[in-house]
Amino acid sequence: LDVGAEALQRGVDGLSYLLAESSKLMISETDFQDSVHVLGFSDELNKLLLQLYLDNRKEIRSVLSELAPRLPSYHNLEWRLDVQLASRSLRQQIKPFVTLKLHLSESGDQTAQVLQTDPSTLLHLIRQLEQALGEMKSNHCRRIVRNMK
Repeated sequence: LDVGAEALQRGVDGLSYLLAESSKLMISETDFQDSVHVLGFSDELNKLLLQLYLDNRKEIRSVLSELAPRLPSYHNLEWRLDVQLASRSLRQQIKPFVTLKLHLSESGDQTAQVLQTDPSTLLHLIRQLEQALGEMKSNHCRRIVRNMK
């Protein structure tokens, strides 16, 4: 090939990145051709790259899905409200705590995480989660999620 090992490694890395990202986004033939055309390759090489992409995109997607991290999923939630009414130093105080026991399942195994917070932090967390759910309904997020599948 008359090229150095480093240049060859960069070429292989670039080609694998191009195929992985194109397969991940499931881009169409014309979009792939437009992406490769910008690189300045010959028409014959562009056709070979397109054929390589079309032949292997399903296999690349299956390999990428196997490599994706497996995250635990929600199974159950238990909660309890505790209130400290007094202590030795302060006879009249009200100090509420919310204790949450979050049950998660991951590949058949179940684990539990115990969390404790005050109500104001819990309300802030709820607001942030509701805001995130609201953003998921926006057109921009829908487009991104649709392209990720």
